[in-house]
Amino acid sequence: MTVLDVDVVVVGMGPGGEWAAERLVTAGLTVAGVDDRLVGGECPYWGCVPSKMMIRAANLLAEGRRIPGLAGHSQVHPDWAPVARRIRDEATDDWDDQVAVDRFTGLGGQFFRGRGRITAPSEVTVGDQVLRARRAIVLNTGTEPLVPPIDGLAGTPYWTNREAIEATGVPGSLVVIGAGAVGVELGQVFARFGAQVTIIEGRGHLVPAEEIEACELLQEVFAREGIEVRTGGMATAVHYHDGRFTVQLDGGAKAVGDELLIATGRRTNLAGLGLGVLGLDDDLRAVPVDDQLRVAPGVWALGDITGHGAFTHMSMYQARIVVAGILGQPVPPAEYHAVPRVTFTDPEIGSVGLTERQARERGLDVRTGYYPVPKSTRGWIHKVGNDGFIKLVADPARGILVGATSVGPAGGEVLSMLTLAVHARVPVSRLREMIYAYPTFHRAVEAALEDLG
Repeated sequence: MTVLDVDVVVVGMGPGGEWAAERLVTAGLTVAGVDDRLVGGECPYWGCVPSKMMIRAANLLAEGRRIPGLAGHSQVHPDWAPVARRIRDEATDDWDDQVAVDRFTGLGGQFFRGRGRITAPSEVTVGDQVLRARRAIVLNTGTEPLVPPIDGLAGTPYWTNREAIEATGVPGSLVVIGAGAVGVELGQVFARFGAQVTIIEGRGHLVPAEEIEACELLQEVFAREGIEVRTGGMATAVHYHDGRFTVQLDGGAKAVGDELLIATGRRTNLAGLGLGVLGLDDDLRAVPVDDQLRVAPGVWALGDITGHGAFTHMSMYQARIVVAGILGQPVPPAEYHAVPRVTFTDPEIGSVGLTERQARERGLDVRTGYYPVPKSTRGWIHKVGNDGFIKLVADPARGILVGATSVGPAGGEVLSMLTLAVHARVPVSRLREMIYAYPTFHRAVEAALEDLG
């Protein structure tokens, strides 16, 4: 075994881990980065970046089809080749992380390819290399696709988000199991490129984490686009024969497709990380942290494994707190009351804080405000592709918003002002005193405030 003494060992070089490692090196510390996968994590290779390239392309097709009646005539002929090529050339470097590794080592960091394991309170072992951390260990091992134990699924060539992103062609038909963000985003993309898409969700509606109004609106949009949605029934078995998948649902119904996408969420894999050395159970679903992201003396964790939201922006937010803690700088405690998220369907679904249901479950006597985007002047001008609404969830006792949802052509962008309002606990009375530019999509927020009463 070879022993190397460094200031910090970062186990897992996903977005937050990579950012933290680079900042700590820049601050003058010796840093060892460890990962058995690609430096940068899921986001740049199979997640946020390439999927949004696909979505951008699919939305262009939709916009082209909306030209008749507004700006002339159009004929749209989908071509997947430039999409696949752009993903390989611009987003993923053909799934090679050498540029990211070189960036880190060029700053002075040392990179070790392999799975790191905590073997002592300040020690990580990677293969036959022992890394001793004088100052800190940072855990950022991320998540992987959750594949449910459906009878007959194992051993078939099903897709997860990774295979879908790597696709070099569009299947004639696609069955999607799971209607969270990944399932609905990729399902709509492939449908707009010509695939016959069926989405299966065991719960009662699409995007179950969102406001019911968003779920119902998205289902209406999907119906118009020819996407078949089956909710409230679980997939019980999968059969693969002659290049075709058949998914059996409880109740006897079936769905058939050339490809099958499993989009049922993500899971941590903490077994083998060595958490027992820290007095923790290896079978934990999330690593417990305090409000400074500390796990134990000299050990921090960030990102998906902390259980506060599997988002790149969450990982980066937590990374800033971890770096400040390691450097001994003052930092406010982590706050999670205003976590934003966007589902990049068309229309986009942006949300922050609590849904109405979550707020009521917490015992809040909430009041809601609602306004449809098509009724706004900007929505009326937009005319086609203008589906959406603003919904506000207020706590009258404190006079603030505790949650909000922005659905529409620019739902994720309009969300920014609502995220600020929830995060800073801006009084509703103060929001009513603002000047809202006309005619904009965000002006619908003013109308939703009026609906609060």
